Amino acid sequence: MTNCNCRYNCIDLAIVASIIIGIIAAALSVTGVIALTPAFLWVVGGIAVVYLAVVLVIAAFRGFCGCRQILSVLLVGIIGTILTSVILLAISFAVTSIIGTIIVGLLIIFASLIFTATACLARCFARCTDED
Repeated sequence: MTNCNCRYNCIDLAIVASIIIGIIAAALSVTGVIALTPAFLWVVGGIAVVYLAVVLVIAAFRGFCGCRQILSVLLVGIIGTILTSVILLAISFAVTSIIGTIIVGLLIIFASLIFTATACLARCFARCTDED
């Protein structure tokens, strides 16, 4: 039997922080301060694919000990990162285009959501104990 007292306010903070980071990245992208290169997009997409594989392995062998809401947010971040990086790789946008900026903002939101949700998941796992 497992017992896990996970707090979900961590995931709320993770979502808010990711949105703020994405808005800042979109603002910097529309002004031309930052421009995402294909190498960056491949790396971010690769990180998301590796995260997806690790999550599948953990789910198969360990389970998530009551951290299902965090898992859902993590999977949204992973799938969103993969999809937006593929869109940005497949379609070339002008650096200051509005649609390109929105997709860049979404990519950064999803990518930062992966890392912030992972921190919440680690916190949740730290609170899980096995009781026999």
